Amino acid sequence: MPSRTQSTVPSGTSTLPAPRRSLRWRVVDIVVASVLAVALGVVFKLWDLGYEPISVALGLVLPGAQSLIGGVWLLAGPVVAIVVRKPGAALYGEIVAASVEALLGTQWGWGTLEAGLVQGLGAEVVLALFLYRVYRLPVVALAGAAAGLALGINDSILWYPGYATAFKVVYIVCAVVSGALIAGVGSWFLVRALARTGVLSSFAAGREHSRRARA
Repeated sequence: MPSRTQSTVPSGTSTLPAPRRSLRWRVVDIVVASVLAVALGVVFKLWDLGYEPISVALGLVLPGAQSLIGGVWLLAGPVVAIVVRKPGAALYGEIVAASVEALLGTQWGWGTLEAGLVQGLGAEVVLALFLYRVYRLPVVALAGAAAGLALGINDSILWYPGYATAFKVVYIVCAVVSGALIAGVGSWFLVRALARTGVLSSFAAGREHSRRARA
């Protein structure tokens, strides 16, 4: 006689009960989140080198528009969050990536850590509103936009305090757009690409890709 906890399925099928979802971090969550964040921290450092000439050109076209390319520095939060899907994942990803960037040397010094904290919290708030259960593209794009909003406001206060209001408005709006497109949409497609390689088989993102592939 089957136990009460067993689910009976018709013979000839291979349906298995879905694993119970937990918001507690596993060791594998910490390891993979750290690896992803460190790798993206190196990307952040490389982007430091390309940011200056591009941002100057954008600023000449429209003062404040340089934040349109700031979304690259927001990728770690959404990427780690989509993979790990636990409270604090976006914040952890941004802080670790920012720490790596700071250790490698950056023109903003250790202020990079403060930026990582603020930007990670921006994405974290949106994911918390959805109880860390929804990671579809619109939600991830919204999380990226929130991180961009945090970037725009934070930079306007710390780095551009004496600039005109018009500059700050453009800067913040462009940061939100950049966060939504680069950090939000970009991270979603990046995780999908990683899932196709099979390296995320222990995570929901990898299992979702496998289900789509079998469909």
